[in-house]
Amino acid sequence: MDVLLPLVPLLLLLSLLLVPLAFLARRPRCRRTPPLSLLVVAGSGGHTTEILRLLSCLSDSYSPRHYVFADSDEMSEAKICSFEQKKAETFSNSQFTLDRIPRSREVRQPWMSSVGTTLYSILYSFPLTYRLKPDLILCNGPGTCVPVCISALLLGLLRMKRAVIVYVESICRVETLSLSGKILYYLSDYFIVQWPELKEKYPRSVYLGRVV
Repeated sequence: MDVLLPLVPLLLLLSLLLVPLAFLARRPRCRRTPPLSLLVVAGSGGHTTEILRLLSCLSDSYSPRHYVFADSDEMSEAKICSFEQKKAETFSNSQFTLDRIPRSREVRQPWMSSVGTTLYSILYSFPLTYRLKPDLILCNGPGTCVPVCISALLLGLLRMKRAVIVYVESICRVETLSLSGKILYYLSDYFIVQWPELKEKYPRSVYLGRVV
């Protein structure tokens, strides 16, 4: 035993070093954030341009990207394909899909008849949203986003899939909300405006300045 006495301080020092190492070994390793399935509602003209500008700021973790637009919208498909082609030059594993749904309301369509077309668009969107099961829905004002978001809310109520809805009001809306905005102001999880005047009128909204 006398021979081991000089080794006691060394053994104590080793035990003090091994305890924190053992603690660190038991800690869970930091895992990479898993990809988030993103559903993007595109609209004709400026809506699609704005939403693609916003997407250009997002990382490739938002993948796959599912684009939904009206069946009569030919311009959006060309813009989206061009955007994704450029994105694929940077991210080789970039994934996206394209889907069309019936337009809920045509330009200058009477309000009474738009109720029926909107209901039809919701019924059409429900199986599509169920199939895609997005984690996040991003939209910025086209009428097409209303049936898509309502179908996503129905999926959540039925406990099939809970999607977070983020609505970004168009930059051209300075003092009043669009019709889609007035509806989704109460239905979205995050409602973002780009002008302080709208933040004053709609306190539930989030003002981040110009985002597109």
